[in-house]
Amino acid sequence: MWDRMHLTPLCLMLFVSFLFSSSLLSTLPAACLQVNPDRSQFFRYDSISLTCKDQLNSTGWKVKRNTSEGGVTACSFGWGFISSGSTCVIGNIYPSDTGVYWCESADGEQSNNINITVTDRTVLLESPAGPVFEGAAVILRCKPERTSSDHMFTFYKDGRPVGSSSTGETSIRRVSKSDEGLYTCSVAPGVESIGSWLAVEDSLTPSSSAPAAAWCSVSRLVCHLLVGTPYLLSTILLGLIYRDRNRGKAAPAGV
Repeated sequence: MWDRMHLTPLCLMLFVSFLFSSSLLSTLPAACLQVNPDRSQFFRYDSISLTCKDQLNSTGWKVKRNTSEGGVTACSFGWGFISSGSTCVIGNIYPSDTGVYWCESADGEQSNNINITVTDRTVLLESPAGPVFEGAAVILRCKPERTSSDHMFTFYKDGRPVGSSSTGETSIRRVSKSDEGLYTCSVAPGVESIGSWLAVEDSLTPSSSAPAAAWCSVSRLVCHLLVGTPYLLSTILLGLIYRDRNRGKAAPAGV
């Protein structure tokens, strides 16, 4: 039968597992704000969808924003409409919609912040709305309001040219911290987009204050594993004890 010597290590493992799970769960972002399309710059009249991705609960979150004209307001209060659950849709976006967006729970918990800019310029830069992991592939796109076969696209980082393209795309195969910076693009002299900051997170320790869109999916997986591990260990422990007790009952009594 299982004695105290066998039981103590498993109980200790279970206790440590609960402590570790609670500690790590507290460092994960409560929710992630995801933008569709995944970029931070938009033309006037574009449509945008903002969704709160909760680690454990898909309801109870509201999309909020802070703009220079309207201050802090929630979705459907003078802007946007709630399409389903925690998704907010802005059908026709305007420069007045430029601002900082986030998710907020009824308890006041907040997600990452995402800066949304609506430009009146004739060209914009499509780049990830949130930070990206080191080692990931990143594609930057220069998008003119009106397409033309004569366009030659030039990309800049911190004001310095980093490449040209006739397709309007440039890629970073394995992004690193050195690629972090302010990017712009142009289709002709004087016809340049506004800047977008490309933030790069360490792949092992993504920041909870500004997680990448991909971190939302990763953290949800980690969260489910952390929540499930203590229960799995408990089930195994109880199963072993139950099996051992049944063996003890079935064993013949000694002479």
